[in-house]
Amino acid sequence: MNVGNHQPQQLPDPKTIQPQIMLSLDYYTEGPVIGDDGFLYFTSLAGEGICRYEDKGYIVWGKGKRPNGQAIMANGDHLLCDSLASRVVRYSAKGEFLGEVSPEFINGVKVNCPNDIAVHTDKGFYFTDSIRHKGAVYFVGWGGEAYAVATDIDFPNGIVYHKEKKCLYVAESYKNRVLAINLELPISSPNYLRVLANLPYNDQNRATGNLPDGMAIDADGRLWVAHYGMQAIQVLSETGDLLATYDSGIPLTSNLCFSDGCLWITGGLGEPGPGRISRIHVGIEGMPI
Repeated sequence: MNVGNHQPQQLPDPKTIQPQIMLSLDYYTEGPVIGDDGFLYFTSLAGEGICRYEDKGYIVWGKGKRPNGQAIMANGDHLLCDSLASRVVRYSAKGEFLGEVSPEFINGVKVNCPNDIAVHTDKGFYFTDSIRHKGAVYFVGWGGEAYAVATDIDFPNGIVYHKEKKCLYVAESYKNRVLAINLELPISSPNYLRVLANLPYNDQNRATGNLPDGMAIDADGRLWVAHYGMQAIQVLSETGDLLATYDSGIPLTSNLCFSDGCLWITGGLGEPGPGRISRIHVGIEGMPI
């Protein structure tokens, strides 16, 4: 997706990259985003907090029931998947709770466990409902309309929207793979949903030893995948080829985001805890949202 004078950013050799542990917490962490103020925001699921990283520590910026994935809107408000409330909720840029923004039922099916979210600035947002075998991806428009984008996914987890390709990437955790959904095609098309990539397996081959989780796209269209149970970040080409694997420093790697050439990574040593925040310097910038 190189346009204009943009020069492709070369991936660094994984052997030269060492993760730096930035923060240790009581609880497993998720939902990293960089706010308009330049701070890292993340969630603490069992800790019920939306947190802001500051001076090698953190403050609790907002409270939820079980806050998980989050995204920041164009006006600075935060959208949060609250997995226990079974809703996507909204907070002001100051951390004030503004209410629920997703319905209880979509297409006649009860939403169970919102996990991660991707914003389409013009239209609305997409989110994953993480249950085994019968999980779904939903869309909610800014006007309140809602419908299923995909169903019968075995624990849909991380989700990102590629605005130039007009597609969604979705981590199907218990199949250890990443799906691509072409939003320009009708849902009945055989090419509407396809497998972009199957990921490496844990040598012990435990069911929870290789679960793709949160994802991010870099400025060259490569997909960076947090690989829970693998202590790894997998980097995929736009065609799904595995390009590199980086040590995340976190055994249960949950999610990631770009900031100033660094990758900020969430997760923990166990669930509900302890949790960690790590950082690796890759010299790569994320795709503008």
